[in-house]
Amino acid sequence: MHKFYNVIFFLTLMLGTMMAISATSWFTSWIGLEMNLLSLMPIMKSTKNKYATESMMKYFMTQALASIIILMMSILILNNKSLISNLDTLNSSILSSALFMKMGAAPLHFWLPEVISGLSWPISFLILTWQKIAPMIMLLYTHPTAILTSTTIILSSIIGGVGGLNQICLRKILAYSSINHIAWMLSALMISSTTWMIYFSVYFIINLSLIIQLNSNNIFFISQLDKNLSKNKMEKLLFTMNFFSLGGLPPFLGFLPKWLTIYHLISHSMYIMTTILILTTLLSLFMYTRITFSSTILVTKESNMKKNNFFLFPFYMFSSMSIMGLMIILSTSIV
Repeated sequence: MHKFYNVIFFLTLMLGTMMAISATSWFTSWIGLEMNLLSLMPIMKSTKNKYATESMMKYFMTQALASIIILMMSILILNNKSLISNLDTLNSSILSSALFMKMGAAPLHFWLPEVISGLSWPISFLILTWQKIAPMIMLLYTHPTAILTSTTIILSSIIGGVGGLNQICLRKILAYSSINHIAWMLSALMISSTTWMIYFSVYFIINLSLIIQLNSNNIFFISQLDKNLSKNKMEKLLFTMNFFSLGGLPPFLGFLPKWLTIYHLISHSMYIMTTILILTTLLSLFMYTRITFSSTILVTKESNMKKNNFFLFPFYMFSSMSIMGLMIILSTSIV
């Protein structure tokens, strides 16, 4: 019965997101966001530990604060009726800031690493991926000013690149990685919604393949990689390549959306922002190299890894997409 309720809450969570992004008024979008938030709370509470409860309270308080701002602004502009009506600069900036807080973009990112560090891997995956869809698409309708967007992108890229360097908790590292990727996704969204869709899809696949393996091996800290990670050499290699793909290292699939984003930014003469994004991504790659060094440098005997066979097929499938995706795309485009 407990799992049945989780399925119901999960379906309601997805319905809330769909409602928020397809609404024709800000008030209806707010209702969708609240459905999404209130559906996630019981799912977070299903993890039986005190840290999950603490994370749930932190998440609820920050999301509720952002929702209050969105509700107040939706009431103020209720006469406009339409979600796509032009907003003045002040209303646009306030609404955009609330949406930035909901997705965890800097400088309103303070809640994300602390919340993620107390949750299980599946729920962390939801917050790092699915929960960003509605705020980012709604951001298209607020038409934020270039100064606000550029400041958020630059701060997110710097904090996401630097923040994870001194972390030993893998959930916090992926949270800071997510903040860095938010900067790239906002850059893509600012120029081309199609590029954003490609970036988000690739980010979703790579995160899923990583979290499947981390969850199946019960790994939460860097120090656990040597003990808990499978001694199977192929799995270790895929684990390493997935992290490199997450960092956007060519020729892996993660490089494709960054490549497209850089192309669009340069074509719009945004050279400074492009340089900052690339430099902070190098910091993230250093962080990922430190993780993979801990997991693969030690020579261990091969094992057949009989446990957790249920997770092996999706792990291999999504890892193959993450690693080979770009090479397949390039080969088909050449043909």
